[in-house]
Amino acid sequence: MSAATATGGAGIPAHVVHPAEVPGALVKPGAEPILKATAIEKWFGTNHVLKGCSMTVFPGETITILGRSGSGKSTFLRCVNFLEEPSAGVVDIDGIRVAGDPLRPRSKKVREQIRLLRLQAGMVFQEFNLFPHLSVIGNLLEAPLHVKKMHKAEATELAESYLEKVGLIDKRDEYPSRLSGGQRQRVAIARALTMQPKIMLFDEPTSALDPSLVGEVLKVMESLAHEGRTMIVVTHEMSFAKEAADRVYFMEEGEFVEIGPSEQVIANPRDERTRSFLKRFLAV
Repeated sequence: MSAATATGGAGIPAHVVHPAEVPGALVKPGAEPILKATAIEKWFGTNHVLKGCSMTVFPGETITILGRSGSGKSTFLRCVNFLEEPSAGVVDIDGIRVAGDPLRPRSKKVREQIRLLRLQAGMVFQEFNLFPHLSVIGNLLEAPLHVKKMHKAEATELAESYLEKVGLIDKRDEYPSRLSGGQRQRVAIARALTMQPKIMLFDEPTSALDPSLVGEVLKVMESLAHEGRTMIVVTHEMSFAKEAADRVYFMEEGEFVEIGPSEQVIANPRDERTRSFLKRFLAV
C-alpha cells in the first residue's frame, strides 16, 4: 500500500478492506479493492440526498445500483468521480483518495487529486453528451489528445479499436446528428473506454433511448462485463442486472438497504423495500 493510499492526503486513515467484509463479493482472498467509497453524504440545501453510503468494488466486478427514481442513485455515482462534491465521506480509486468537503477552498493539490480521480473513472451519461461539431472519431480523440497528451497516431489507433469493439468503425467519420440514439450511446461508451479508465460508471445509459434501441447498448455493456471490465451501472434494466451483474446494491431514500449477489437480491430479496420495488418488474 502506498503512502498516498494510507493517508489519502486528507488526514483520514485508510481502512484495509478484506473481501470477506464485502457482502456477496466473489473475489480471491487478498484481492485489493479498485474503489472504496466510504460514508458518502450529500446535502442539497436542507435535502439530505445521500445518508452515509459506502461501496467497495474489486477489479473485474460489475455492480448494478437499483432503486426508485429520486432515491439518490445518480447522485451517488456523480459523487464517486466528484462531478458532485460529497458533503462528507471519502472516495478512493486505485489509491487516489479524495475527501468530500464543499466548504474548503479547492487548493491546487485538491484540484489535481480530483483530476487524477476522474481519469480513473470513465463516465457514460443518460444523454450521450457528444460534441455535435465533432465527428465520431473527433469525439473519441478529444480527451486523449488534450487531457492525456497522447500522440495522435497512438490515440487514433486506440479510438478505432474501441469503435470496432462497439460495432461502429463504419461510422468513424459521421457526425452525431446522423446517428441513432443507440449508436450515439455506443459512441459515448467507446469515448469513455478510449481514456482507459480503471472503472466505468454508467448513469442509466438506456433511459433516453427508444425501446427498440436499448438492446444494442445492453449487448455492448454485457460484453464489457463478461470480459472483466470493472463497472458500476445505475439502471432499471433487470435483464442486465440478472445476466451481467456480479452484485446489486439496492438504494432507498439515500441509503443502500440491501447488498448482495445479483441472483440473491433479485430472486430472493431480504428487505421488504427491495421486494416492493422488484414486484414492478419481476414475480418475486
